[in-house]
Amino acid sequence: MVREKKVYPLAEGLTTVDTYAVLGNAETFQKHKHAWKVWRTLKEFGCVAYPVAENLKRIEGSKVYLNLAELKDKVTVVVPCLLPEHLTSLVADAATAGISKIWFQEQTWSKELQNECDSAGMAAICGCVLRHKVYPVIGMRYFNPCYWHGLRDAKVPSKRFGR
Repeated sequence: MVREKKVYPLAEGLTTVDTYAVLGNAETFQKHKHAWKVWRTLKEFGCVAYPVAENLKRIEGSKVYLNLAELKDKVTVVVPCLLPEHLTSLVADAATAGISKIWFQEQTWSKELQNECDSAGMAAICGCVLRHKVYPVIGMRYFNPCYWHGLRDAKVPSKRFGR
């Protein structure tokens, strides 16, 4: 018997069916910073998520892609986890790779990037991926700002904690 994959809503029309490229750098993935957290969370949601970073070949057994061009026509959403000054060619690179949506994380959005998205006809979504995660009740949620900021956002049940 084949079980259907449950689809969960995320931010502004994005769902767990979309495929994601998490754009970071070697440090943000290796030191378990935001890019790593976003990539792991999307995978926990059951999404197809590809890590993208220069100077990194593999992380936790997964291939790390050098750039968005290597993912041409495989991804619908790019999730940048770098500051805007490191995203100068983001919109052009995403368009070339056939990506139609950019999910900007906290501090990655800028007015210039928004204008580029508008000019390219690309959807720009703002908000943190981690806001959609269900945190265990063992006290963690009280210290995680993404829990409080996303208190009323749609949540994806955690497979790890049996929810």
